Amino acid sequence: MDITELILVQHHQQRRMFALLDDLDPTDVDTLTPVWARLTTLLEVHAQAEEKFFYPRLLDVGQGGRADDGPVDETKDAIKDHNQIRDAIARAADEVVGTEQWWRAVRSARVANPAPPGHRGVSCVYPDFLTPRGRCPAHQTGATRTDPGFYSCSPMSIT
Repeated sequence: MDITELILVQHHQQRRMFALLDDLDPTDVDTLTPVWARLTTLLEVHAQAEEKFFYPRLLDVGQGGRADDGPVDETKDAIKDHNQIRDAIARAADEVVGTEQWWRAVRSARVANPAPPGHRGVSCVYPDFLTPRGRCPAHQTGATRTDPGFYSCSPMSIT
């Protein structure tokens, strides 16, 4: 699996967890608390991974698929979204789970973590991010999957 697939899978998991919150009794603190805790962990780990591994590599590659939203703008927008999510999580942590104030903070996190319209995923915006296997910097340098920042050139690569 390449990094763009992993990002898309994680975005889907996040949306599913937000939807699960919607399906729960809004006053069931015993259920809301662990679901929200899991979701906040997913959101933060995902944001940290994107900021540490994905966006620096995207900036190195440099070319976006759209003239109006290049990799620098995409990176700034993502970090802004991540910080808005972090702020909303912090506000929720200051509130009692299940209260209107808590739900308001949860909704703020959700708004900052939108599903892209028309699936504007990373692989759609940056089709040249994944290069043919022969030109992949990781393969040219002999990097392995365990090396930090390694990405696979093949969308279905598991090795």
